[in-house]
Amino acid sequence: MSEESFTSTRFYEYLEKNKFMGTRCKSCQQLYLPPRPLCIKCFSDEMEWVELSGKGKLRTFTSITVGPSFMVELGHDRKNPYCCGIVELEEGPQVCGQILGVNPKEPNLIKIGTPLKVVFIKREEGGKTRYWLGFKKEQ
Repeated sequence: MSEESFTSTRFYEYLEKNKFMGTRCKSCQQLYLPPRPLCIKCFSDEMEWVELSGKGKLRTFTSITVGPSFMVELGHDRKNPYCCGIVELEEGPQVCGQILGVNPKEPNLIKIGTPLKVVFIKREEGGKTRYWLGFKKEQ
């Protein structure tokens, strides 16, 4: 796939390489995540890939007790929930990812504003290796 392909497929290819990438408009510098081939601020199609720091803060979250089948296969259920949240990146965009290093059984202890750092989650699903975006508490 071309470097100039500004798609979610290309985004996940970068995740496989442990690279956290977004797209930026060359005209107005607006940053996008997930990636976009067209700037919705100035309507330019002059985009470029940029590597993001992966640092941000937790803006909101939920503990999930009934998830998709692949998460159930990993052992998540009503007795073993997992946490997903929205992270506001240092660069500005907000993105959804699994939140690691917190106790989803005790959501009252999870704090909005917690500093987080990107992690690359590798999972086997249906005989294929998939890569997912996650975040964990910064040490």
